[in-house]
Amino acid sequence: MNHVALFEPLIPNNTGNISRTCAATNSPLHLIEPLGFSTDDKHLKRAGLDYWNNVDITYHKNLEDFLAEVGDQPLHLISKFSHKVYSDEDFDDGKDHYFLFGKETTGLPEEFMRENEEKCLRLPMNDTHVRSLNLANTVITVVYEALRQQGYPNLELTHHYGDHDKLD
Repeated sequence: MNHVALFEPLIPNNTGNISRTCAATNSPLHLIEPLGFSTDDKHLKRAGLDYWNNVDITYHKNLEDFLAEVGDQPLHLISKFSHKVYSDEDFDDGKDHYFLFGKETTGLPEEFMRENEEKCLRLPMNDTHVRSLNLANTVITVVYEALRQQGYPNLELTHHYGDHDKLD
């Protein structure tokens, strides 16, 4: 199973969109406090309105509490400050994988990143034109790469039009 963890997210629309991705991929969502919004926020609900109740959400008081839950399971820190590309990592090992994404404005704490450099993964990008990629886009890219490698477990690979789906 692939777990998505957001460290101190600030933008409710990003978290709402990420919750939709988690619902679509059966990925538990971990929210590490403090959050920059209320989970009752209208923007959050609008972005993930139909999906919020279908997401397995765990709230963690801080990074240490989250790390205690992860234990010795594979943890991947997604950051632009990494030497390893996310798609080069092997996610098809039968273990639960935890993907930790940083705060939209500052990412993950620098000291934590330096202490765990071997766990860092990045999406290739041209750093001279943009500061970072959108958080929700980054989450979906990483999660679907892991799922691709794992053979898309428990996901519908094809969908056929039924009578009610026909386009006229």
